[in-house]
Formats: sequence, C-alpha cells, structure tokens
Amino acid sequence: MVIEREIESFLGWLLQGDKWYQAALIQFLATAGAVALVGIALGFLVQLVRHGPVRAGETIYRSLSTGVVELSRTSWRRVSALAGLAVKESLRRRVWVALVVFIAILLFAGWFLSTNHQDPVKLYLSVVLTATSFMSLLLALLISTFSLPGEFKSKTIYTLVTKPVRSGDIVLGRILGFTAVGTVLLALMAICSYVFVTRSLDHTHDVAAETLTDDTIEGEVIGASGETTITQGHRHAVSLGPDGDGLAIAAHGHDHVIEAGGEVQVTSSPTGLLRARVPQRGKLRFLDRNGVPKERGVSVGNEWGYRSFIEGGTRAAAIWKFSGINENTLDTSGDTRVLPIELLVRVFRTHKGEITRPIQGSVQLRNPETKQVNSIQLFGARDGQLDLFEFPVEQFDTDRNEINQLDDLVSESGELEVIVQPLERAQYYGFAQADCYIRLPEDNPFWNFVKGYLSIWVQMVVVIAIGVTASTFLNGPIAMLFTTSFVLLGFFRGFLIGIATGVQPNGDKVYGGGPVEALVRIVTQMNLTTQFDTDTQSQAIGVSLMKGADDVVQFVIEKIAYVLPDFRTLSSVNYVAEGFSIPSPVIGRELAIAAAYIIGLSIAGYFFLRSREVAKA
Repeated sequence: MVIEREIESFLGWLLQGDKWYQAALIQFLATAGAVALVGIALGFLVQLVRHGPVRAGETIYRSLSTGVVELSRTSWRRVSALAGLAVKESLRRRVWVALVVFIAILLFAGWFLSTNHQDPVKLYLSVVLTATSFMSLLLALLISTFSLPGEFKSKTIYTLVTKPVRSGDIVLGRILGFTAVGTVLLALMAICSYVFVTRSLDHTHDVAAETLTDDTIEGEVIGASGETTITQGHRHAVSLGPDGDGLAIAAHGHDHVIEAGGEVQVTSSPTGLLRARVPQRGKLRFLDRNGVPKERGVSVGNEWGYRSFIEGGTRAAAIWKFSGINENTLDTSGDTRVLPIELLVRVFRTHKGEITRPIQGSVQLRNPETKQVNSIQLFGARDGQLDLFEFPVEQFDTDRNEINQLDDLVSESGELEVIVQPLERAQYYGFAQADCYIRLPEDNPFWNFVKGYLSIWVQMVVVIAIGVTASTFLNGPIAMLFTTSFVLLGFFRGFLIGIATGVQPNGDKVYGGGPVEALVRIVTQMNLTTQFDTDTQSQAIGVSLMKGADDVVQFVIEKIAYVLPDFRTLSSVNYVAEGFSIPSPVIGRELAIAAAYIIGLSIAGYFFLRSREVAKA
C-alpha cells in the first residue's frame, strides 16, 4: 500500500501540523467559526427580508443567547432516554434485515472467490471489508434520514416536544441511539466476516512421500525436501529435519508446520494468514544505467507514474537508506538473529519469453559511510509478489570474509543501505519508496482486524450525524439525497481541494486552470497548456474576467471541501487487507474526527430544529 511518509503522532497532528495554522484543532475551530458566521449571515438576511433590520437583529441575538444557554444545560439523562427511543424505533423498522442481507452476501461470495489466488487473504479481506463498509453506510443513511421526517408527518413529534426536552437533546439522542444500533450490527458483521475468512481459507496438505529426497552433507542425512499435495489450487515446497518435523514453505501468503508421526504426514492449518506487519521505511533514490544518481528511474509508459523503473543488466539500481538500525531492529523469534526486509517488485518485460519464469535480480546491504557490502543475494522476482529476505547478523563480504552486520554494514549513525538490481537485460524492475521496508515485530492480527472495523464504525457514525442533522430541516427523501451527496463529495474531497488550489494531493500540478477556464478550453478545443491570447484589450479583459470568476469559484469550492468529511482517509481497511498494522495515531485521528462531526452537527441540528414551527409549540 502507498504510505510514503511516517505517520505523525496524534498530538502532533492535533496541535502542531506542518505549520501552526495547519493543526487539526486550529482548522476545526476555523472551519466551525466560518460555518457559524455564514449561518448567522444567512439567518439575518432571511429575517431582514421578513421583518426588517431591527427585528432581524433581535431574533438572531435571542436565538444565539437562548441556544448557548440550552446547549450548556444538555441533560445526559434526557439524551439517553431519547437514544433508547431511537433504538426501539430502529428495531420496529427491522434494521436487523441488514445483517441477514450481509450474511447472504458472504454465503454467495464463497462461490465466486478463488482460493487459488496469489494472495487469497487479501482478496477475501478486501471483499468482506468493502461489503461491510457499503452495508453499514447504507444502513446509517436509511435509519438516520427518515426518522424525524416520519415523526413530523405522523405528528408524533408534537407529543415529544410537550415533554421537558430541548431540541439539542432530540438531535443528540437520535445520533447516539442510531449509533448504538449500528454498533451492534457492525460488531455482528465483524464476527461473521472473521469466521468467513478464517474458515474459508483453513486447509491442510499431505506431504507427497514420492517427492521426498534426502538432504545430505558429506554423506550424512540431515533431512529431506519435497512437496505437498495440491489443496485449494496450490502446493508448498517441503523442508523436513532428521526427526521428520519441518515446514511447508510459504506460498500464497502462508505456510504450514509439519510434525512427524503417522504413515502420511499432514500439515497443520495455515499460519501467517492474517498479518499485522509493522514496517520501518527508508528513503529511496536511483542510479541510472550508467550508475549516475537520479531522483527517479525511467518511465516505461505506465499511465500511473507512481513507480519508476530500472533497467536490467546495467549499473541501474534502486537504493533505500534506512536510519535507526540497532540491536532492537533485529528479529530474534527464530534460532538466529536476522534483519527481515520485505520487497515488493513490479516487473516490466520488454520481451515475454516464458511468462511464468521469474526475472532474476540481486539484493545487497551496504554501509553508507564505509561502502562495505555483503555478498550478493540472488532472487527471482514475479510481478506484484512480496519477497522476504532475512539477513543474519553473521555474514560474508564479496571476498568471502566473515563480517558482522551491526559492526560492519550499519554505520555509526545507525544507517544502512539496501541495493536492488535486475540482472537480465531488457527487463525492468519498478519501485516506489514504500515498496521496501524493514519488518519490525508484528502486532496482533486479530486486534488489527478489530481496528479495521473501528474505522468503518467511524464512517458510519459520521453518516448518521449528517443524516440526522439533514432530517431536522428536510423531508425524508430530500434528506437522504442531501446526505448521499455529502458522502459522495466526501470521497472526492482531495480532488475538490486539488481543483481549488491547483495542486493534487500527490503534489502534481493541475493543468488547464479552474472550472471556468477549463470550460472555455473545452468549448474552444484548446489543449491544457496553450496560453490565451491577450494581444488586444478586449482579449485581456476577457481573460481577466475568466480568471477572476475562477478565483471566486475556486474559493467557494475550497471552503466547501474543508467542511466535507474525507471518507478516503477515514477508512483504514486497506491496512488490514494488505496485512499492515493500523498505527495508533491513525485510530486516534479517526475518533477525533468522528467526535468533531458529532459535536458540530449536533449544534447545527439544534438550531435547524428550533427554526421549525414545531419547536415553538
């Protein structure tokens, strides 16, 4: 997955940012203040048209002063009682049907998902997490947007407002009640998903006795090598010790343990299916075919330029520099201390040959200060395959002299370089900075799975808050359309900010100007980089008016975009599907964003609900 930068700490994100005004708390307060000022201005204009300036000012002042007092007197006892009513209402509307539909999706998904996939765990997790996300968002949308409009239509809201409750209690109670219902359903979906993935991929192999051959050293048998039988469309290479115990070597994202005993040896259930890798990333640079340092490799014509490529059979190389390497970085879970490095290679073939044959390459460690290197390790790379290299502490250099990894290959400042080169001419390796990392001790995979569902829960809560707020001033179908539009625009928040600022989130410049200029270019069939003629005064005025209109439109788009929830960054399910641990600061950010939207939208919903005649009854 694409993670170029180290994850910033939660407090750093909340209070500092790259610059003080980019801190999340400052941005939240600024956005909330701007939205409040716009709301006050619009309310004043409405009252001005209806009652004149004096009455308008009095109404706005009275509404704000009363609102501050009532919100400060919010009773959690009343809120919890109203939340209980929202739960009962949801049960009467048979929300449990969503769980039945989800289970049906899982049952039918097993027919279409192939276990003979290069990474079946990623495939299965992607399907169940995506299905859960869409199901929970749809559920949140339906239960939140039709509740209050239904009560207005049936007149039951009049019974409620005659009780000693405030508008803020009603809005917050609805949000928390629907959140409680959604939480229970989401927890049940998580349990079903976990059982579905683990049970679907659980399997064993028999060791094919006819494939076993003895491994010997100087005539002494030290073990055996062979293969397993084919199960779920794949087999494993087998390595056995002299006592018959051994390992079915990793393939398709997992391995198996083999224990001696019985006429037919059977492997254990797969190990390493669910992963929670903790990567330590380095800084990537390239050497071109002549060995000259470059910031990027060559382009092979891929439309997505995220990765650049290096040519095989030349001096071209991809070099990652890692910092902070010490004794604690090593993996000590096995019999020997090793430095585990995982590498993802994208292979580009200029001639196919045998398409299933891996492209040969080499990986080497180097001290960036002394230039001391270890002996080259060869490997075969397949496109998109994640390879694991475990470099022991005791190694050899290129002259077969013994060296120590920490003493000779790691610099005094704790830096280490990893050099990767393709060896076959006219074949290319493609890399990005995130494709090579040192694998630190893994987190608990089950807890990581739970954290993935916690991010889905955050999305659901935000949708519920938006839907309840929209239902305070719109009828059911319109509130649903409004909330749906809000959510869809939230998924493209980064794109909207790119339109407004002229720079996409990945740093690429947006060509073609703003929306108005882009429309003019489409109509006149001009390309994105051609400059407009300003030779005459009328042409110069026209271009100035066009760019001025773009400035206004882009300003409005940018301010609207900052109000939208960024649903792409609120989702951490890709971490789980790719087998990476979700960092704690990411979870902290998601929970803080959910709390911010609940607070902000509850206040907005209070004022919207008070503006309706029923609130004055």
